[in-house]
Amino acid sequence: MNNSLLNKHIAVLMGGNSSEREVSLASGKNVLNALVDSGFKVTGIDCTGDFVSHLRVVNPDICFNALHGQGGEDGVIQSLLEQEKIPYTHSGVKSSILAMNKLYSKNLFIKNNINTPGYQIIKINKLLEIEYNLPFVIKPINEGSSKGVYAILSESDKSNLINIQDSWIYGDEVLIEDYIKGKEITCSVYEGEATEVMEVVTKNSFYDYEAKYTNGGSQHIVPAEIPSPIYKLAQKISQKAHKIFGCKGVTRSDFRFNQDLGSEGLFILEINTQPGMTPTSLVPELLGKNGITYCDLVISLLEDASCNR
Repeated sequence: MNNSLLNKHIAVLMGGNSSEREVSLASGKNVLNALVDSGFKVTGIDCTGDFVSHLRVVNPDICFNALHGQGGEDGVIQSLLEQEKIPYTHSGVKSSILAMNKLYSKNLFIKNNINTPGYQIIKINKLLEIEYNLPFVIKPINEGSSKGVYAILSESDKSNLINIQDSWIYGDEVLIEDYIKGKEITCSVYEGEATEVMEVVTKNSFYDYEAKYTNGGSQHIVPAEIPSPIYKLAQKISQKAHKIFGCKGVTRSDFRFNQDLGSEGLFILEINTQPGMTPTSLVPELLGKNGITYCDLVISLLEDASCNR
């Protein structure tokens, strides 16, 4: 560790008002505790209300961005920190906007010949009128942590559509995406290099919010039990996505693999610029397989912090 970093005042940004508030608080508290244990001067800031005034009073040297969801990983907080001239961790404004918006992400994947499930964007009030082949997935355009994601796998699941439409809180539009049967796999990129590939096994139809954040909600298999060419392809695509989105720090790319389709069966779902840092999160576990401790990860992200990312 750079010894000068130990003299810096670190603010950990967490919480906020997004649908992922609780996850962000869990990430932020984990990060804060790791920094306290390492001897840092650190202040936790819950980004609600007039938190900008609080941030200015704290006047940190660096902000560790542990926010998730809207306001935290969509370019908003990144833009604010750049205006305040405070160095911060993870990806910058443009990368965050592109990765958080599933439509922008899809367009960028397709433009760069990265295999991604077929999709369409519709108005949420047209959800009951769609003619889309089963099975399919319903997703918000600008959310994370699988918030608002529904798998429609059978005709009986279609009866859920009216409830989904009536209770929808994620904007006027919705993404309808082909459901890819098979394995859920993920791979991170850290300091420009791909980690091992993980298979995530859950009793649910996909790796949903419950599976992500409940102890025992999922089983993590590292290395993923998939053919070697697919394993290497997942690593290659993860690095490519990290690069073409212009990401910094650490990212995690999520895939589905349909082994019935062979070499054409790997589909990227999204790239995450603010991967979770909770006790059940995947990135710390993946990096741990390479001998990188949780504290190592936090400190290296702080060492990489800057403005105008």
